[in-house]
Amino acid sequence: MVRKKRSLILCSAFVFVAWNALLLLYFWGRPPIGHLGESGGAEPRGKEEWGIGRKEGGQFNLAGEVIRLAEEVEIQLETQKKLLEQIESHRAVWAWQKDVRKREMVEAKQVEDEVVHQPPKPPFLLKDNVDERTHVEAKYTQKPVHSVAPVPELELHQAIEIKEVTVEKSKLPTSDVGPEVIIPVLVIACDRVTVKRSLDRLIQYRPSPGLYPIIVSQDCAHTETARVINSYGDQVTHIKQPDLSDIRVRPEHRKFQGYYKIARHYRWALNQVFNTFSQSTVVIVEDDLEVAPDFFEYFRALYPILRSDPTLWCVSAWNDNGRDALVDSSKAGLLYRTDFFPGLGWMLLKELWNELEPKWPSAFWDDWMRQPEQRKDRSCIRPEISRTITFGRKGVSLGQFFDQYLRYIKLNTEFVPFTKHNLSYLLKDKYDKKFIKEVYSAPLMKIEDLQKGSSLRGPGPYRVQYSSRDGFKVFARNLGVMDDLKSGVPRTGYRGVVCFLYRGQRVFLAPPEGWIQYDISWS
Repeated sequence: MVRKKRSLILCSAFVFVAWNALLLLYFWGRPPIGHLGESGGAEPRGKEEWGIGRKEGGQFNLAGEVIRLAEEVEIQLETQKKLLEQIESHRAVWAWQKDVRKREMVEAKQVEDEVVHQPPKPPFLLKDNVDERTHVEAKYTQKPVHSVAPVPELELHQAIEIKEVTVEKSKLPTSDVGPEVIIPVLVIACDRVTVKRSLDRLIQYRPSPGLYPIIVSQDCAHTETARVINSYGDQVTHIKQPDLSDIRVRPEHRKFQGYYKIARHYRWALNQVFNTFSQSTVVIVEDDLEVAPDFFEYFRALYPILRSDPTLWCVSAWNDNGRDALVDSSKAGLLYRTDFFPGLGWMLLKELWNELEPKWPSAFWDDWMRQPEQRKDRSCIRPEISRTITFGRKGVSLGQFFDQYLRYIKLNTEFVPFTKHNLSYLLKDKYDKKFIKEVYSAPLMKIEDLQKGSSLRGPGPYRVQYSSRDGFKVFARNLGVMDDLKSGVPRTGYRGVVCFLYRGQRVFLAPPEGWIQYDISWS
């Protein structure tokens, strides 16, 4: 593929040079304004007339001829500009693929050295309390070395496979699925120099530069932020949103100019990932997010679920109700379906972008995603414990929810080997059956009894039932979860149910049994 791109670029460059050479010969050999002399040269009073650029009566029109030639030159320059744009476009793709190939070769060489030169040893430091059946699960280290029996004749591609494939193969559909799938991370940046904190963690936890290329898309043209991004060299790919102009908005929306620019930036950046760099999926984070140690493992494991279940449209690393008191720290591997689009570190497929891009909004893109017309009854996957946290209080939202909720979100610190887990329980048919049974078989409790806790036995789960918008908001506030609704959907809600811990007990804040659909008037 790279050779084809290189040939295409060289061919385009040759055409460009040849075109200019022919153009130069054309103008060089063309007689200048005046009369043709006997020798074919341009003489003021030759015997033969050129016959062009004369006014009526035989007077020569110098100004008209100059304008005509200028127009011809302008046409030629426009043609050359298009050729240059095509060459530059192919050059960018070629440079991208060349960079990825280079990283993979370096990484493969390192793996080969490890395989050939290192003596056999346990793949990880085992935890003291690890069950014998799961002895391959190990305590997380930054860059674990996977051991295999040394085989001198092991070929390079086999070494790569040994390094990347260290888990059991899932029984899920595996079309276009495997360790070779590239999952790029798109970092949306603007004018925060603290993007360094986000990039440091991404690079620290990234297991493979080739499989997880980091693309930083910068808006705003902030010099200091650009300097920080460029300091990472070839560890990231830095692209810049070219349109920095203000956007014409209604007078009452002038204070929302930032939201319009963010939506424009997202559209441009995602088009770059999917169309220019030809990727099939992407994980989006913003420049104020810090990721967990198993961030990449999480998305790698859930990619086949997203690919195989049409009732899903995203995988998110975020739990809106992920405060320390509301989550079960002992269940870091617990995952849910949710009808609420969480954002804040999320994966989508190119097929979804092809659906959304033609109607992408001019502002407030995240709330637009939560509308029924876009969601189409599709869900996302979200974790019990967030795999991202936000440290950016300042932004276009002016710290909305940050002081009250976001600053208290718990970031997962335990590495969960999701790629070793059977995650097929998240597929809709299996999940719904078990979820509905678990929710509506839980004892129905009054919120007063739940708050007192004297009559409760065991860790639950317990169910608190709401039947109106105001009822939901009152219960949510009293139980400490977020009470706002978007297009009628509560944060983290699935089939109207919000799941969380309250004083160490599992609680379902749920509508009556037989729930059918959300009421958008509740927003």
